[in-house]
Amino acid sequence: MNAAVPDEAPKEAPPPTSSSASKLIRRIHMFTGLFLGPWMLMYALSTLVMTHQDYVASFYSSKNAPMVKERELDYTRSFPSETAREEVGRQVLQDIGLEGRHYVSGGRNGQPLVINRQHGFNFRRITFDPAAHKLVIERQEFRTSAFLERLHRRRGYDQPYVLEDTWGLSVDVAVVTMVFWSLSGIWLWWELKSTRLWGALTLAAGPALFLIFQFLL
Repeated sequence: MNAAVPDEAPKEAPPPTSSSASKLIRRIHMFTGLFLGPWMLMYALSTLVMTHQDYVASFYSSKNAPMVKERELDYTRSFPSETAREEVGRQVLQDIGLEGRHYVSGGRNGQPLVINRQHGFNFRRITFDPAAHKLVIERQEFRTSAFLERLHRRRGYDQPYVLEDTWGLSVDVAVVTMVFWSLSGIWLWWELKSTRLWGALTLAAGPALFLIFQFLL
């Protein structure tokens, strides 16, 4: 007679899985953090540079990076007197192959027009003297601190260049993502029951300290 086969030990129920919403939030939290790492690093370092300006400046021989003359060109193009300074600046940059974000100063009453060409790595100053038909192109000596500050302060959408709009869009994405990280952090904290007490204390301490700073500073 065959021996009775003992009943199999009951299997443990699998641990409950996270909900679809939780998984989605965790994935977005992680992948946006990986993707936007360079932006977050740039804003962190540039904020430190601006907060400790005097200390950072002590590493250099002068407070402001000097301008170095790159080249001087003959420039015979003339512009009607009613041409706006901004249009003259755009045309000059186009003629010398330096199109991009810039702002202008001077250029009134026969004075030279100064075009400040904004660029992450190489800030340039182009001086157009219509009376002498000359262009003087100067480049600012590269400094990491100035580079970080330029990136931090860089805006988008206010000039007719696709790259500027793209940069502006990337900054918008970074800002929206930081808001999402704050909200999703609350979600992730609430899901971990073992950390709810310390999480609640942290959640209360952060806004409280922020409000104290606003009233005292």
